[in-house]
Amino acid sequence: MLIDGQHRLAAIIKAGVPVKSAVTRGVASSAFTVMDTGRKRSGRDALALAGEENSVHLAAALRGLHMYLTAPESAWSGQSSVISNDQLLAVLGEHPGMREAVKRGVAMNKGFRITVTAAAIGWYTTTGARPDIEQQPWLDGLVTGAGLRVGDPRLTLRNTLLSLAAGKAHRKRDDSREHLLYYLKSWNAWVEGRDMKLLRRSPGEKMPRISRYTAPPRFAEGA
Repeated sequence: MLIDGQHRLAAIIKAGVPVKSAVTRGVASSAFTVMDTGRKRSGRDALALAGEENSVHLAAALRGLHMYLTAPESAWSGQSSVISNDQLLAVLGEHPGMREAVKRGVAMNKGFRITVTAAAIGWYTTTGARPDIEQQPWLDGLVTGAGLRVGDPRLTLRNTLLSLAAGKAHRKRDDSREHLLYYLKSWNAWVEGRDMKLLRRSPGEKMPRISRYTAPPRFAEGA
């Protein structure tokens, strides 16, 4: 498998002129992450060069998903949150649905300023764990806010994160772990049909488990 030199070979073919080139065999595929750069390629670089769309958001979301699955209660920052590009590509291979989840995350980010990472992980994990739940009303309500009454968990989540983004709260505006915690708490309330007028995180609060409640949501679109 050729891991470098594609552009050079394409130029030679286009020129139609023979060119002598050195060929090195037996190079590990992991060498791709540092080749030709003088520095280590970032995760977004590796994904972009692999032909992935939304490589910036996808890299961050895959890193966040790895943390959610392996160390949900740890800080999602610092050395403990670093994963290699090979690991990043492996996570994508195991969870290809994250590509679509990132697109949903971008829409939610535009709608109410949740981080793309938190929204993508929230969407991916809840749809995967609860395929029996129709989630389009959840998504539409969050993105537009239209017709939501006081107490609807979607409205409470929207207002909480818009308040964070506007600097009206003391917590970090772009803390993906905290945003995901809020997302899952709100989703659980929505799927269980519970009112939620206040959304907060207690010190040391653990990441919520996805609700297994089987009753249909009480908050219908526009109700």
